[in-house]
Amino acid sequence: MAEEKCRILYVDDHDDSAEMLKLVLADADYKVETARNIEQALQMAAESEFDLYVLDKRLPDGSGLELVRRLNELTPHVPSIVYTGDAYEVHREEAFAAGADAYVPKPDIEKLIETVHKFLSDGECATAE
Repeated sequence: MAEEKCRILYVDDHDDSAEMLKLVLADADYKVETARNIEQALQMAAESEFDLYVLDKRLPDGSGLELVRRLNELTPHVPSIVYTGDAYEVHREEAFAAGADAYVPKPDIEKLIETVHKFLSDGECATAE
């Protein structure tokens, strides 16, 4: 039987960022699914279980911070990482105030991978099949 993979929903409207993250995290044995906007992300979160959300702050149909709030209402047990180009302390504070569990400024992919591992290394993933 194959080893189970944790499932991550990555929300970003930039295809190159999404593909890069999918490749990097697949190498770390995570299954990454992507959404391009808030509406698609909420639909995916309602229809499937995820172990972690990683999302950009700036999305074509609204703020990633609003998405964090809505995901926390829909699935309060799933942590969220805001991964965005907004790198000032005020942006970090806004992300935590919205309910994010972590904040990583782009393009620090190493810090993002480290943060993903931190959230998903504590045990079995809830979505493991």
